[in-house]
Amino acid sequence: MKYVALLSGGKDSCYNLSHCNANGHELVAAATLSPESGKDEIDSYMYQTVGQDAIEFVARALDVPLYRRVIQGDAIEQNSEYGSRSAGGAGVLGDETEDLYTLLEDVKVHHPDVQGVSVGAILSNYQRVRVEHVCRRLSLTPLAYLWQRDQAELLSEMIAAGIKSVLIKVAGIGLTVKHLGKTLHEMQDTLTRLNSLYGLHICGEGGEYETLTLDSPLFKHHIVLDETEVVMHTDNEFAPVAYLRIKRASLHPKQSSTDSRVETPPLLDERFGGLKDVTENSVLEGHVNDSSDLYEPAIKPRHIPDHPSTRAIGSWLAIGNIHPDPSLDSEIPLDHQVRNCFIQLQGILESCNLRMEDVANITLLLPSLALEVFAVANKAYAEFFGVSPPSRACVGVDLPEGVGVMLECVARKDDKTRKALHVQGLSYWAPANIGPYSQAITVEPYVFLPSPPSLALETALVFQHTDRVICAANNMGGHILLSLYWLVDKADETPALFLVVASLPRGARVEKQVLVHTGNFTVPDEDDEDTFTQISRTPECLSGDIHAERTQIPRTAEFLSWSGDGYAECGMTASSEMILGSTRPSVLSWQVSRFDVPGTSPLCVVICAHGYPSQEDALELRNLPLLSAFWETALSARLFHRSDADFLTGWSPVSHVLFGDRDMPAVTSIPCRYIGTQGSDGQWDWAVALVGVS
Repeated sequence: MKYVALLSGGKDSCYNLSHCNANGHELVAAATLSPESGKDEIDSYMYQTVGQDAIEFVARALDVPLYRRVIQGDAIEQNSEYGSRSAGGAGVLGDETEDLYTLLEDVKVHHPDVQGVSVGAILSNYQRVRVEHVCRRLSLTPLAYLWQRDQAELLSEMIAAGIKSVLIKVAGIGLTVKHLGKTLHEMQDTLTRLNSLYGLHICGEGGEYETLTLDSPLFKHHIVLDETEVVMHTDNEFAPVAYLRIKRASLHPKQSSTDSRVETPPLLDERFGGLKDVTENSVLEGHVNDSSDLYEPAIKPRHIPDHPSTRAIGSWLAIGNIHPDPSLDSEIPLDHQVRNCFIQLQGILESCNLRMEDVANITLLLPSLALEVFAVANKAYAEFFGVSPPSRACVGVDLPEGVGVMLECVARKDDKTRKALHVQGLSYWAPANIGPYSQAITVEPYVFLPSPPSLALETALVFQHTDRVICAANNMGGHILLSLYWLVDKADETPALFLVVASLPRGARVEKQVLVHTGNFTVPDEDDEDTFTQISRTPECLSGDIHAERTQIPRTAEFLSWSGDGYAECGMTASSEMILGSTRPSVLSWQVSRFDVPGTSPLCVVICAHGYPSQEDALELRNLPLLSAFWETALSARLFHRSDADFLTGWSPVSHVLFGDRDMPAVTSIPCRYIGTQGSDGQWDWAVALVGVS
C-alpha cells in the first residue's frame, strides 16, 4: 500500500521505513509536528520535538514531500485510553493528538490514495493508542514493525542495516554532554552497560536520549551537520538534560548505492518453533488425518434457550444465552439479529446499573464464518463499541434452527483497574486487531484474551501470540487458569478443552482463548490483622475422575423432575420420551485451577461427562474438599455439547446438585462437533467451563 511516514527524524521512525519497504509498501510523503517558531523543544507526551531544525533535510534525503503542522494542543487526556468507549466517539478537543489528525487529514487531501502510516513506536502504549485512534478515524492502517521488539536486538539490527543516527539529546542517568553527536555504533557498548547498571532503555524508550538520522538505506542523499550548538537544559551531575541545536546542515550525494534489505525477525521464536516441530510429529497430526470421530451434524440442535441466563456476584455480572428475540421473524437479516442481541444486552446491563463500556469479554457465536457472514455481523457489532472494546472470541458453530447469532459476556462495574490492549497496527509482534475487539482486557485480577495453512504452524503461532499478548497486557505476565482451543479439525499445564466447531474467522484452523490471573493477592499481615500486604502466588492445577459402572437404566423425564429448576435456568424443557442410560461407564471428570491463598476458592473448574451421571456422582463431585467452596462463587458457565447428544439429561441433574437452590451461574450452551481434553481417549458427550470470583 502507499503510505505516509510520521517523521521525527530519529532512528526509529527512519528504520521503520526500511521495514515498510521490505514488506512491499510505497512511501509517498512524510509528515511531522513541530513546536512553534523560536522554540527548539517543548514538553510533549506524544512527539519528539528536538531536532526539528533538520527535519526538512531528512525529507529531502528521502526525496518525498514533507507536510508540517505546528503543535497547538496540550496533553489533555493523559490516561492509558484515548477517546470514549461509547460507540461513535471522536477525539478530545484541544488535545495535541488532534493536531496529528489535522495533519494526516491534510496529507489525505493531497494524496487520496494513501492507505498506511509508518509509526516508529517500540514500547510506548501511550503513543500507539493515540496514533491508532487517529488512523481509525481516517481509515488508515498503522505500519509499526518495531512494536514490542527486543531493544538490544533492534539496536544491533539498525547499526547492521546502515542506519547512521547520532544522539541529539541526553536525559538519562550515565549519559552526558560528551555523548551528543555520537553515532549509535559508537554508543552501543555504553548503552548496553547503562542498561545493565541502571535499567536504561537501550533504544531510549524511557526518554533517556533522542537521535537524528543522517543516513539510511532509503536515503537518496546523506546529511552532514555543518554547525551545531550544545544547549544545556538541566545541569545535573548524574543525569544532565542537554541537546544539540542544529544551526546549519547540508545534503551530499551518496557515493554508492546502499543495500536496502533489512533483517526481519523469524515468524516463530525458538521455543515456539520447537512446539511446531513437536506438533507436526505428534499424535495430534495423526488424529487430523483420521476423521472417524468427527462428524457434521445432519440436523440442527433441538434445544433453544428461551431467555438469557444471568448471574451477579459483587461487582461482577455474567450474561449467557443471548439470542434474537423468538418473536422476531427467523428470516430477518443477520445484522438485524446481531443488533437485537445487543439491544437485549444493553437492557440487561442497565437493569444491573452497568453499561456497554463495562463489558470485559464477549463470545460471539455465528452459524458460519464465511467472509460475507462475518463481515455483516462484524459491522453491526462495531456499532455498539468505541475505544478499548471488550476482548472477543468469534466462533462458527451449529446453532439451533432459526437462531442466527448467540453471545455471552462478562462485565464489571466501574472498575478502575480496567486496561485494554487493542493493537491495530501491522507488525511482526502478533496479528493486528483492526476490528471492534481487543487482544486483551485486564480487569484485575483477571486478563481476558480471545484468540502457510498448517495445523502445526497455526498451533505454534497461537501459543506464541497468546504469550506475547499476556506479556504486553500485563508487564508482570500472569498465570493461565483456563484454556479453550477452538479448532476446525480435531487436534497445558492448565485446565483445557479442545473444541471442534464449524468454522473460525478468516479460514483459521486453530484459535486459543485463555483466562489469565495476575497471581497477586492482598492478604492480612500475619502479625497485624489491620495491616495488609501484597503477595504473589503461582496456581496449582489438579484433576480427577468420578467413575460409576452402570448398566443400561431407563430414565424418564419423571426421574429427572426434581431438577426442574435446573431446566428453567438453562431455558429448556425436558423430553417426556424414554431415555436409555449410556452403554459405557458413566464418568465425571474434573480439572481445577486454584491458588493456595487462605480465604480464596478455586477460580476455574472444568467438568466433562460421558453418559448420564447420577445424583450420587454429582454429590460426590460437589463434596470434594478441593471444590466445595467453589459452587457458590461460580459466575459463568459455558456448556459445550455435541449437537447430537442429549446433554440436557446429563447436565441438568448435575447442575441442580452442584448449585442447589442458589443462583445458577450464567449458562451459555454451545454446540460442538468434538469435545476433548488432554490425555483423554475419545471425546466427551458434554463439558462445562466454569469461571468464579472470590
